[in-house]
Amino acid sequence: MKLYTFVIPENQQPGRLYPLIRRMLPQLPDHVVRQAFDKRDVKMDGARVSRDAQLIPGAEVKLYTAFEETAPALPIVYLDEHIMVVHKPAGVSCQEDGKGGLTISQLAHQALLEQRPGASCPVACHRLDNQTEGLLLLALTEEARLAMEEGFYHHKIRKRYTCIVKGTPEPRERTLRAWLRKDAAKARVQVLTHDAPGALPIITEYRVAEAGECARLMVTLHTGRTHQIRAQMAAIGHPLLGDDQYGDRAFNKQHKTRRLMLCATELRFALEGRWAYLNDLKLSVKPSF
Repeated sequence: MKLYTFVIPENQQPGRLYPLIRRMLPQLPDHVVRQAFDKRDVKMDGARVSRDAQLIPGAEVKLYTAFEETAPALPIVYLDEHIMVVHKPAGVSCQEDGKGGLTISQLAHQALLEQRPGASCPVACHRLDNQTEGLLLLALTEEARLAMEEGFYHHKIRKRYTCIVKGTPEPRERTLRAWLRKDAAKARVQVLTHDAPGALPIITEYRVAEAGECARLMVTLHTGRTHQIRAQMAAIGHPLLGDDQYGDRAFNKQHKTRRLMLCATELRFALEGRWAYLNDLKLSVKPSF
């Protein structure tokens, strides 16, 4: 049996222990965590607990499992002296939030230290939603951070996504133009067909790779707004599979989908000057779905 352990942060918001374990131990598949609870192999401050247990700030959590990891917790896709690109797993946030768990920078730092002892913590240059997996770029120096953030701002760094949606969009290939308005209080966005106060323009290009009741799409973002793909696809009647916020909960339940089917699968550069060496890179990963 292998032991995984961590201490619940003192400032952790109230909630169940189960989702926090998923965030603190992202290298463990969901079924492994559920099995550990079912076998009573999870302890909090020495006491065995169930999936319904409420977390206790400052408590030590121990999880025992026979599961053998076959891949690193955070695969490094590319690494040089200036940047690193990792395959972020679903369930990991790009910044600290009230739900707790390690951030992508903290996980990347752990992976980097295995190759470069004493290395400083890298900084994420863009964001992916907590439930979105895929390629994420981090800077190892302040100079690189500024250059990469500028590259994203001026669309010199492009991301392409793979997702699974409800139904098959028609036409099979299309560039969608709309406006997106964010409601920070409700942590969601709204897609509009016209300009309006507080709305920003969005451009979303998709191509159907596999048609069917659940179609697989390749999506290219020409603008990078909060929840852009999720909200835009839902707005045209083809929400992402596993998206309970903007999508069809009944459809997701019918297909037994526990997570969002969205992955940042490709990263391309069109930079100038000293960063032009990155233009030769064709970074890609395969989604887990």
